[in-house]
Amino acid sequence: MRCVVTGATGLVGGNLAVELIKAGHEVAATRRGKSRVETLAAWPIRWVQAELGEAESLRKAFEGADWVFHCAAAVGIPKEPTPELIATNVEGTLHILEAVRSCGVRRLMHCSSVVAVGLTENDRPCDENATWNLNKYGLNDGYATTKHWAEQKLREAAGAQDFVICNPTFMFGPYDSRPSSGRMIMDIARKKVPGWTPGFNNFVDVRDVARGMIAAMERGRRGERYILGGEEMSYKEIFERIAAVAGVAPPTIRLPEFLAMGAGYLGDLQEWATGKEALINSIGVRYGFSKRFRFTSDKARRELGYAPGPIEPAIEDALAWFREQKML
Repeated sequence: MRCVVTGATGLVGGNLAVELIKAGHEVAATRRGKSRVETLAAWPIRWVQAELGEAESLRKAFEGADWVFHCAAAVGIPKEPTPELIATNVEGTLHILEAVRSCGVRRLMHCSSVVAVGLTENDRPCDENATWNLNKYGLNDGYATTKHWAEQKLREAAGAQDFVICNPTFMFGPYDSRPSSGRMIMDIARKKVPGWTPGFNNFVDVRDVARGMIAAMERGRRGERYILGGEEMSYKEIFERIAAVAGVAPPTIRLPEFLAMGAGYLGDLQEWATGKEALINSIGVRYGFSKRFRFTSDKARRELGYAPGPIEPAIEDALAWFREQKML
């Protein structure tokens, strides 16, 4: 298949491009003006200049493609959706849809997130039919809100266009050049994490996610969403696993919630005063203490043959890649 990947300079898009090539597909990838692409230089990717806000450049990028994988996104945890988050995650998705239609692309995969799905209210893992309720629990940061909006807009506007949605959980792996979720690995390895919080999340190897996305394009049902997750565990446990792979001592202190929330409220104040995203805010702190981020990938296992492995190889390969890039 002739495939185009948006967001290939990021964690999921980069690994997806590599997995597509390994599977024998022809891959082109969009890049912004000064995006760094040298970390993927070993792979035969055809890079095309395109911006999410420029319809004509997207049409040129998608010309002749069979599949388009839309992985480009703006990430951040401001309390309110910023103009950048709305322009990239919501309006950008609609621009992608328009370009895909005009070029006659056979199928579109939209990379969303489990924060666009919903949170458990009964301790059972959420599936794809969960109702979005992050606002109910004060966990609706700008990223989660705009990814939720993007899915809504895509479904409303898709019409006859064939598409699938993939909702990954918390991903680790190589090619995390910004870095994104790999920041957790780097901070543990550098012993910069002061303590742990009792919240839960679902952690997965990004390469398993990438292979799941390819399977969704091959076998996924039109208009359906698929949660692509791995192992559910507490932050204490994932910190311990990262530390074990990195060969360092894990954080041993449980952070008091009232102290952490105090720091979060100071971040809220900073965002209000400066208009810029703080390093941490109250929503970010709530994430660390929430036990509602529980998800099941049973649908993807049944329909796509999705089979995620353990998280340790992802941590190990992420560490090796960070060191190779002189980032750690």
